[in-house]
Amino acid sequence: MCTTCGCGGAEATIEGIDAHGHSHDHDHAHDHAHDHGDEHGHAHDHAHDGHHHDHHHHHAAASTPAAAGTTSRTIVLERDILAENDRMAARNRARFAAAGVLALNLVSSPGSGKTTLLTRTIEALGGTVPVGVIEGDQQTSNDADRIRKAGAPAVQINTGKGCHLDAHMVGHACDQLDLARGGVLFIENVGNLVCPAAFDLGEAAKVAIVSVTEGDDKPLKYPDMFAAARLVLVNKIDLLPYVDSDIAVLTANARRVNPAVEVLVLSARSGEGMDAWVAWLTSRLAT
Repeated sequence: MCTTCGCGGAEATIEGIDAHGHSHDHDHAHDHAHDHGDEHGHAHDHAHDGHHHDHHHHHAAASTPAAAGTTSRTIVLERDILAENDRMAARNRARFAAAGVLALNLVSSPGSGKTTLLTRTIEALGGTVPVGVIEGDQQTSNDADRIRKAGAPAVQINTGKGCHLDAHMVGHACDQLDLARGGVLFIENVGNLVCPAAFDLGEAAKVAIVSVTEGDDKPLKYPDMFAAARLVLVNKIDLLPYVDSDIAVLTANARRVNPAVEVLVLSARSGEGMDAWVAWLTSRLAT
């Protein structure tokens, strides 16, 4: 179970198809055992593709009544629940830097148009930039299939009941991708604007996608995600004539949460605004 959000993300399956059509299935399992008493021992076993890691969390508390004339203290020793993820994220980040790859973590609510945006981006780049994609969903390989059909290699991570990707999952998925120098790795996170905000995957930036159908106050409702984002893409602007949405208000709300955030508006379906998004990408690849 996810120690941050309580989701049942204990088991994930990583599946990919290489350039020769060979399939690969990997189980990514986290078993968590917790014993509670006056002294708490927390044992975490992580099994990753045959690699076994044991992590122990100890919480010591003094519960004996103080004798007359003495004082007592309660000492609680806790470990950052995200520390292990952050260590793996640092490894991923070093890996991407050594490979000369720009890694972007795409985050949004379900239905914002992330996968359509990716397929149109792959088409717009036209093979001029090497692209790899990691797809995160609770079930199915539908989105990875769409990415491969668009012409880019993709690895599907199914998180089961889990509501976000973590750095371990991404690290193992990268083992199945050839990260070409000068290329971009898109990590399409599970549709969720809550938990993915807290999990560093080793990316260079989080890109938050929000559609005009979701409401102008989305950044105010989910401030942690928009505070963590480097760029906000406002998608589905082709629907503006049919919905009650104000781009200026949405942009202002995003900048209330994160004054430094960049905002671009586009329609992945019609192609409007895609040039600005591709230009943003290529400018980051050049740095």
